[in-house]
Amino acid sequence: MTPEQQKAFDIGQKVMALQKRFVTHARYRELEARFDALLYHRRAGIEHGQHHEAHGIAVIGRSGSGKSTAIRRLFSRHSDLQMLTDGVVRADVVSLTVPSPATLKHVGHSCLQALGYPIRRDRTSGIIWELVQNHLRQRQTMFLHLDEAQDFYSSRFRSEMQDVVNTLKSIMQNRMWPVGIILSGMPGLMDLFDLDAQLARRIEPIHFAPVSYASDGRSIRSVVEQYANAGDLGVDAIILQTDTVRRLIHAASDEFGLVIEIIIGAIEEALVAERKTLGLQDFASAFRRRAGCIDGLNPFLSEDFLAINPGKLLSSLEREDRIRRQIKGELA
Repeated sequence: MTPEQQKAFDIGQKVMALQKRFVTHARYRELEARFDALLYHRRAGIEHGQHHEAHGIAVIGRSGSGKSTAIRRLFSRHSDLQMLTDGVVRADVVSLTVPSPATLKHVGHSCLQALGYPIRRDRTSGIIWELVQNHLRQRQTMFLHLDEAQDFYSSRFRSEMQDVVNTLKSIMQNRMWPVGIILSGMPGLMDLFDLDAQLARRIEPIHFAPVSYASDGRSIRSVVEQYANAGDLGVDAIILQTDTVRRLIHAASDEFGLVIEIIIGAIEEALVAERKTLGLQDFASAFRRRAGCIDGLNPFLSEDFLAINPGKLLSSLEREDRIRRQIKGELA
């Protein structure tokens, strides 16, 4: 391995270690407390042979809020919680991303495939979901997690939307083996609960709301210091000033998960440049690399940074990336 390759490898190791870190925050603590209550209530019921109707959680947040990372952390902190694993029958939690197209039938197909029971013949959505519930019982599954669940609720037809509601309710109300539902998705997911009061009572929403300097500035300043220290870097005093922290929050479109990603990106820039101190130029470079923008549209460099819409810059890149992946898939 050449010195350049060794340097790249060492930086990659540090970045991976940073990405594995998790910052506990008020929104996560609320999610953790609610999930623990559901989990231990369900375990107590199983121990006593009682199968009361299950309840669920809906984690609501915009892209970059950190909801998916929080849910992965939520499951991993329970060492005795058996996730869906090849070769292991029991699966306390089955977690999957809602596929596209997100029709009731297609989502059911994906659930069965994840459970290890792919369907080779065409079946109605009703039969498919009966099979899903049967296999969840055989696997002794306590929770079914559906990520990007707003896509599950994207039909223009009220009858189809009601079918989704009824399916979720039937899973939680199954007399032989009720399963709790955990949904994570964009704010539009809340519209699902307006259709049915019973579903709204059974699934508690937890909002990963946008961050702000007023409520989160101090904690974000602390996170910058913690991550820099973990990356063996000092922190330039300007980074901890109010103006820079406001710029960081704005550059992340007020989303906590993106704040963390930009911090890690800045640390990587500093390590590549072999600097000992994390500085403003590292944050500017990290944003430039993410958004591919000119300096005039960089929140860390522009004087009037509040006039910049970083969400529009980043979402444009995400759309281009999806198109490239779609074209690549079609050509494969």
